[in-house]
Amino acid sequence: MSLTPGSIAARDVDSVLHPYTNPTLMATQGPMIMDHAEGIHMWDDQGNKYIEGLAGLWCTSLGYANEELAQTAYDQMKKLSYSHMFIGKSHEPGILLAEKLKSMMPMEASKVFFGCSGSDANDTQVKLMWYFNNAIGRPNKKKIISRVKAYHGISLAATSLTGLPAIHTHFDVPVNDRFLHTDCPHYYRFAEPGETEEEFSSRLAANLEKMILAEDPDTVAAFIAEPVMGAGGVLVPPAGYFEKIQAVLNKYDIMFIVDEVITGLGRTGNPFGSQTYNIKPDTMSLAKALTSAYQPLSAVVIPQRMFEAIAEASAEVGNFAHGYTFSGHPVAAAVGLKVLEIYERENLFDKVAALSPRFQQALQTFADHPLVGEARGVGLIGALELVQNKATKASFEPVGKVGMHCLSRCHANGLVVRAIGDTMAFCPPLIVSDDEVGEIFDRFGTALDETLDWARREGLVSA
Repeated sequence: MSLTPGSIAARDVDSVLHPYTNPTLMATQGPMIMDHAEGIHMWDDQGNKYIEGLAGLWCTSLGYANEELAQTAYDQMKKLSYSHMFIGKSHEPGILLAEKLKSMMPMEASKVFFGCSGSDANDTQVKLMWYFNNAIGRPNKKKIISRVKAYHGISLAATSLTGLPAIHTHFDVPVNDRFLHTDCPHYYRFAEPGETEEEFSSRLAANLEKMILAEDPDTVAAFIAEPVMGAGGVLVPPAGYFEKIQAVLNKYDIMFIVDEVITGLGRTGNPFGSQTYNIKPDTMSLAKALTSAYQPLSAVVIPQRMFEAIAEASAEVGNFAHGYTFSGHPVAAAVGLKVLEIYERENLFDKVAALSPRFQQALQTFADHPLVGEARGVGLIGALELVQNKATKASFEPVGKVGMHCLSRCHANGLVVRAIGDTMAFCPPLIVSDDEVGEIFDRFGTALDETLDWARREGLVSA
């Protein structure tokens, strides 16, 4: 697009540093400016209409312009627009939301700590693990193991947990040797020739155990994982993976932090991704679908033994000295409570489970496309990994060029998805219909064929 001097796009380029964006390209191309949205459709400031295939950033589970949520926020703003939860203060929306979340958890749930984002939730997880182990007399048990290609957020500790090189380069993270990264469980990319999924999972569990023993189990506090790796490319775990990983963690008294920021609240066809993959969390992080992105809110759920130790240690210093100005913001909490009510009232998780086979079948129709190396997903989340050569699985060089072109063709065809390198990710709002699933993949099919034609013209693939 051309940047007209004085236009809102030109003013954006002059004033905004965009997250996860190439600033040099932004300076010449300018932003896509979204103007309004309704249901699962969005419109830009040029009047172009798009179908939402990514739920914003994996988060707008109930779609846009939900009148009930808007009214809930408005009513709470009029009643109590703000009150913090510091120094013994509280408010009804936060209390009710904590109670509701505890009743839903697939784990022992004692207390809920509120924040504003998935990043701060996982930062909180790190601090709680360190605090807990200090409290119970294990000052050396502080290391946290994540995975290559994991994404756990962008704040300092969360960035250190994340296993994506672009997020580390120039930022001087991980911040210290307490943050470790074990194998990425992507069978398509990292399995050895002839290795079954079960064998691959066993090897990765054995490698995790070797890392723990090399580091000394008495220094390893926790392992953190997403049930499905979202920003790493929508990577679903291979058969038997989490059962084998959990056995290793249990053997060495290592706690399991489950990051359900993307998978929590229906995305995989169950209330929680932990249930889909038979994971037994010790603690859990939630955000995104917790408010359907109508308000910023996160939650960390912890068990009783952790709370008791934290409470006892906090009494020694006078208080539990952690929290954010907007922790448990009453408007966000009220909206979150209403979102959970809608999920339950509309039987939405069961509807997702019923629609998931249709979504996954549509995804798999692209498995034989010349550009597609792997089609993968679960529930209403999936991805298509684009490759230069299907037989050899060779990736494109440079990584991301083809993905960004495909994304531009998606936009031209009225579809919003995400390019993660050369992997195209799909995650529509949970309210998507059968017909709308068909529309998403019909539009993507056109965009993918256009990308193939372009790639052939550019000599990126054989004609």
